[in-house]
Amino acid sequence: MEKGWVKILATTRNTADLKCAILRAREINAVVINKQDSSYLFGEAELYVPQDEVILAKRILDEKNA
Repeated sequence: MEKGWVKILATTRNTADLKCAILRAREINAVVINKQDSSYLFGEAELYVPQDEVILAKRILDEKNA
């Protein structure tokens, strides 16, 4: 991953995509890196946001979990 991006979550691909969509709807840059094995479907997807948006992104995701 490029400098300036921080991993805020490692989870299943579906959950990462959903949380990425939530952040993008709130105008937070977010990307999902799929590190799941394509043959055996083990591993996780990682959600990254820019370093200056980490706190806001975590707050938004915490609101959605409450």
